[in-house]
Amino acid sequence: MIHPVILSGGSGTRLWPLSREAFPKQLLPLLGEQSLLQDTVERLRDPALFTAPLLIANQEHRFLIAEQLRSIGVSPTAIVLEPFGRNTAPAAALAALLLVREDPEAVMALFPADHAVADATTLRRALAAAVPAAQDGWLITFGVEPTRPETGYGYIRIGEALAPHDRVHEVLRFVEKPDGTTAAQYLDSGGYLWNSGIFMMQATAFLDELRRLHPDLLDCADSALTAATRDLDFLRIDEQAFAQSPSLSIDYAVMEHTDRAAVVPVDCGWNDVGAWQALWQLEDKDPAANVSRGPVRLSATRDSYFRSEDGRLLVGIGVDNLIVVATKDATLVTTRERAPDVGTLVRSLKAEGRSETTLPPVVYRPWGTYEDLAEDSRFRVKRIVVKPGASLSLQYHHHRSEHWVVVEGEAEVDCDERHMTVRPNESIYIPKGARHRLTNAQAEPLVLIEVQCGDYVGEDDIVRLQDDYGRTEETKHPLEAKTHEQEN
Repeated sequence: MIHPVILSGGSGTRLWPLSREAFPKQLLPLLGEQSLLQDTVERLRDPALFTAPLLIANQEHRFLIAEQLRSIGVSPTAIVLEPFGRNTAPAAALAALLLVREDPEAVMALFPADHAVADATTLRRALAAAVPAAQDGWLITFGVEPTRPETGYGYIRIGEALAPHDRVHEVLRFVEKPDGTTAAQYLDSGGYLWNSGIFMMQATAFLDELRRLHPDLLDCADSALTAATRDLDFLRIDEQAFAQSPSLSIDYAVMEHTDRAAVVPVDCGWNDVGAWQALWQLEDKDPAANVSRGPVRLSATRDSYFRSEDGRLLVGIGVDNLIVVATKDATLVTTRERAPDVGTLVRSLKAEGRSETTLPPVVYRPWGTYEDLAEDSRFRVKRIVVKPGASLSLQYHHHRSEHWVVVEGEAEVDCDERHMTVRPNESIYIPKGARHRLTNAQAEPLVLIEVQCGDYVGEDDIVRLQDDYGRTEETKHPLEAKTHEQEN
């Protein structure tokens, strides 16, 4: 049995404005009805080959990830929460330490949560073929047969097959992302593979190499796991210990320095979905080689990707080779060649404090969603949807009052000592400082409009007193903190 470990980090920059820090690309349905994370889990769902998945995830995405797994009927072995990203090697160390507690012989396979694979059957066959070599102590990566001189991927120089493992080859060397001329030479030579970032090894073998090459990293992971705490269905590792860990990828930390590196070639329609250009490559095109998503109309336009996410009509006339992505609060226009530069721009926008880099137009919470409709310095209007059976926290606000107007469903409202049922076309006033809670006890979603008024209407003016999701900490004083930093 293979223990699948799914690495779900990411900062939400390369596919901006659709992907955001609070809603990175693996949680988005970019290529179909399901998210990339759900697609990854689904392709590893063969009970004859895989155990239940173990997820290593950013703590800010915990409820979204849990809900996406629940919606496809998957119960993970665990969801381990990182307080912040430290690259893939520390995450892999956490997974290996957890697995050897239960099974000292565990073979783990590491998968990024945000990749696309067109042929899951071929991938599963390659994984199954690699297990005996992993049990023999080889640290295996999966190399993809290149189809073009790609400059956005790392490459692997492949060596001879490792008897008796016919499909497993020695790694001669790992190569950084090349320039176009070098990438073309690699493609012509036939001796290079794309580095997919998918790995398989016995957990103990990986820990042994990590102990030899980066004992400090392993010690930090061990300490963070030893001091971990349970939080509902999550395992929250210790922040202070994890902060001491170096930030290293599996490639840099282990694979490029071990003498046990091996590679399995696989042709499974893999793509890391690393930029908007990748989505143009992956999706079906019209006769002019355009991809259109949402309400889009194109005329005399070729080789372009147009996507409208806010329902408004997006029109292109007489343009070629463009990426145009429109959301409610931001629009991206770039050429396909410059699409990989989006991440750099987003980092500069984030440094300026632009909220468009952090939260999506529709913000997901464990109880439902909210969407900002209007905002100024002294008021804010939201559309709130509460899932059936869900409740917001018992809370109060220092600086704002709230007016709730129910549009659909019935709201059960507790406000100080009063309990009320508010029905469609009825409203209720929540004074500043009042202890209040909103509950949807019905079988259908509750939809309401919230109008906030006060001298400060930032998202962080909230004190939680009781909460079904373990979020009862008081935030910083709102006038000293940025807006949009805390959960509602």
